Amino acid sequence: MPRNSINCYIIEGVLIDSGIRSSYSTVKKALQKIPVHQHVLTHAHADHQGCSDQICTEFAIPLFCHPDEVFRTETGLVTGDFPSPKHLVAKFQQKYWAGQGHKVQGTIVENDMIGNFRVIETPGHSAGHISLFRERDGVLIIGDVATNMNLLTTVTGLRLPPNIFTSDQQRNLKSLQKLAKLNPALICFGHGPVMHNTNRKFEQFVAKCSSVL
Repeated sequence: MPRNSINCYIIEGVLIDSGIRSSYSTVKKALQKIPVHQHVLTHAHADHQGCSDQICTEFAIPLFCHPDEVFRTETGLVTGDFPSPKHLVAKFQQKYWAGQGHKVQGTIVENDMIGNFRVIETPGHSAGHISLFRERDGVLIIGDVATNMNLLTTVTGLRLPPNIFTSDQQRNLKSLQKLAKLNPALICFGHGPVMHNTNRKFEQFVAKCSSVL
């Protein structure tokens, strides 16, 4: 995959997302250098839970997600309704990207803390999507509420997540507006490079989307 196409992060000893199934060797190498004690999913799509089962099993770490993501996380049936499981893209992702389901150790909801990061419920892209925000330095892990890359061309730039993979774009926009109020300093995306939020680029993007949708 091109660089930054599918991202996961290690924060304060916590692995956030796990890429696709073939991300396993890359994630494993990272965890051999940086010990982790917990694994958290922003949401249970195939490009975020792909090697969660393998990693949690091999490193004996517990898995956490939002209550509305538990079913997909534990069953591994991650395509949901967007796109339809019968859609060609959904079939491809389920067959080649998605990992086995894994038992969820516990659930996390609004204002729970993952280390120094506060859980923020940001539904829309998926029903139980969460973001993580560290107030002391303004670091925001945004998952797929927005991307910083065109997923087809890989050109860098702020974009809404594709409609085909998003259950409720209007609800997702409300989540974006919620995140914009945090005035984040550094934004970490599920897709696309990390962005320093200079000149309030993120807030301007959200305002533009709000005027269109």
